Amino acid sequence: MEISPLQRRVTFGLVVLVFVGLGAYLLGPLTHRSAPGPRRQPGPHPAVTSPAPQPAATSAAPPGSATLPDIYQWLPFTQAELAAAAATVRRFGNSYGTFSYTETAAAYVAPIAALTSSALAAQIRAAYSLPGVAAARTSARQVSAGSTVIQSLRAFGPSSLTFVVRLTENMTTASGRRQQVTSYAITLTGSASAWLVTDIELASAGNS
Repeated sequence: MEISPLQRRVTFGLVVLVFVGLGAYLLGPLTHRSAPGPRRQPGPHPAVTSPAPQPAATSAAPPGSATLPDIYQWLPFTQAELAAAAATVRRFGNSYGTFSYTETAAAYVAPIAALTSSALAAQIRAAYSLPGVAAARTSARQVSAGSTVIQSLRAFGPSSLTFVVRLTENMTTASGRRQQVTSYAITLTGSASAWLVTDIELASAGNS
C-alpha cells in the first residue's frame, strides 16, 4: 500500500533520530578521541514578542511621545492563546525526542498521543515500529531525552499555527553520549487552549 506524504515525513524524522544514534554507536570511540565537544548553539529568536508591560500613566503624555502598539489587535489569537499553543509545541517536541530502546511503541507514543491528532499519533507509532528502525535503535542501545526551544512563528491563521523549533536530543548509546540538534516545523490546529499537533516535518522542507 502506498504511504502518504505525511507518513513519509514522520517515518523519515524517526529514521533520522535512530540512525544518528547508530552513527554514535559505530563511530563513537573515534569521535571521543579526536573531535571537540559540541559547539554552543545560538539562542532562540522568537518572531512574535509581546511588548513589556508599561507603568500606568500619571499624567498626559508629552507632545511627540510614542505609545507601543498592542500587536495582538492585528492577530487572530490572543496572547493567552499563543502561550497555550507554544506550551503544547514544547511538550510535544520534548516527548517526540525522548525515547528508549527498551520501551514499546505504545509506551513511546502514549505521551505524544494526548497532544496530537489521532492520525498523526498513528503515523508516529507506525514509524517507530518499523523493523529496521527498531533494530538500529536496539543494537545501539539508544536512550534519548528531548528538549525543545521555539525559534519562530512561521505561519498562522484563525485556527492554525506553525512554529519552527530547535529539538535537541541528548542521547546515550552503547558507545557514549552525544547531542543531536534538528530544526522542525510543527503545525497545530485548534483554538483558545485546545491545540493539537497535526503535522511535523523538517523545517528546511517547509510547513504552512
